[in-house]
Amino acid sequence: MSHMLMGRLTQQLQQEIATIIHQELKDPRLGFVTITRMELSKDLRHAKVLFSCLGGGEERVRSQEALDHSAGFIHGLIKKRFRLKVIPELMF
Repeated sequence: MSHMLMGRLTQQLQQEIATIIHQELKDPRLGFVTITRMELSKDLRHAKVLFSCLGGGEERVRSQEALDHSAGFIHGLIKKRFRLKVIPELMF
């Protein structure tokens, strides 16, 4: 996959993940999270999703737990919305 296509795919996935987090996750542990960056592996099998969170360390820990818990759910939604052979495994 070309560097440009990879960049566009990363951007689209990042936007979709942010939308899902803000609109569809109902986890009470989730604070005000902003997706800051996403790193996609060359084989598209893994995605590292970096985020920032308002509040202190405790707030961040709770948000991290909520995102870890929801990774499979988010993955499933992305699978339905993107026509890709491989949907990356998400790590927050």
